[in-house]
Amino acid sequence: MTERKTAAGAPPAGRGLKPSRLTAGDILRVGAVGLRARRTRVVLSALGIAIGIATMVAVVGLSTSSRADLMARLDRLGTNLLTAEAGEDAMGKDIVLPKNAVAMVERIGPVRHATATGEVDTRIRRSDVVPEERTAGVTTQAARPDLLETLGAEVDRGVWLNPANERLPVTVLGSIAAKRLGITEPGEKIMVNDRYVVVVGILRPIELVPTLDRVAMVGFPAAERYFGFNGHPTTIFERSTDASVEDVAAVLARSVNPGQEGTVKVSRPSDALAAKATTDEGLTALMLGLGAVALLVGGVGVANTMVISVLERRQEIGLRRAIGATRNAIRLQFLTESLLLSALGGLAGVALGSVATWAFALAQGWTTVIPPRALAGGFGATLGIGMLAGLYPAIRASRLHPTVALNAS
Repeated sequence: MTERKTAAGAPPAGRGLKPSRLTAGDILRVGAVGLRARRTRVVLSALGIAIGIATMVAVVGLSTSSRADLMARLDRLGTNLLTAEAGEDAMGKDIVLPKNAVAMVERIGPVRHATATGEVDTRIRRSDVVPEERTAGVTTQAARPDLLETLGAEVDRGVWLNPANERLPVTVLGSIAAKRLGITEPGEKIMVNDRYVVVVGILRPIELVPTLDRVAMVGFPAAERYFGFNGHPTTIFERSTDASVEDVAAVLARSVNPGQEGTVKVSRPSDALAAKATTDEGLTALMLGLGAVALLVGGVGVANTMVISVLERRQEIGLRRAIGATRNAIRLQFLTESLLLSALGGLAGVALGSVATWAFALAQGWTTVIPPRALAGGFGATLGIGMLAGLYPAIRASRLHPTVALNAS
């Protein structure tokens, strides 16, 4: 017998059928329905992802903002300041720098500014009623009038030392020294040894040389006249052109103390700030590791959610398989759910991390800097976690036999 055909010449119904195909929009809608049906579980699972991503974004953002602020400070303060300090000789005795050390440094061609301070052996108290042993941790140093210009420091209140007052029993306090002594305004007096000295100024914090924040500074002539200072400097400060810093550093010790250059310690204060940036990078790596652990824990939570979802929805899977859904369609459905769940946590984490970075940077007075690669990398990591977390549940769902799935209780 010949094969029966329809009037249009087509084969009978049921022959040549192709599996149904889901469009990308269909896959997203089916995946979203599964999430909307279990909102509490979805929120809790996404929270683990969000915490991990927020931690990573915030760590990278804060580290980048901190380094940007540090680099801006270095640009403002300059990296061309060198110091030369008196050290010890071979016998372990403190050496004495020549009185004309500053003049000798000024003869170095590239040097633009040179100045000095000298340690003065004194006891400082708030008043004569304070016991002599309670010095509040404040020391005395002789300083030249050009010290502020060389260091780029500023007076907060009052005035700095000048040719008119550097011979008088007056002092300018560093910011920390003023707080320790309880001095808030110029015009007050403190006790240096057994003599009252008038405070004529209070400095702002000196970022490049923070040790001077704890010092009471007097003029060289006044230190020699009233406090037994020998007139020899202990620290030389000089600024040269940026291009010549290394060359000046190579000859500075010989210029400061000819013939005994091995006893002079030359350093660049800005190196301490640069070292801080290196330390911050190590801490950033550690915190990124902690963020990655939190993200991994979030991924485990997503995987657990998807496995439970497959177990709870076996009848739904069986019904869809029975009406023509292919295994690939089932895999795509559950994989899409996992990706959407992770993406939800990733977006929340990126937003939380950005807000945390902005708030902390604002509190510190930094410019907020969040590298785009941190945002893209964080969100990309969530998609990767979602893919891995959803792969096994999706494959398990696609392998369920329709008859077994429909009979599942």
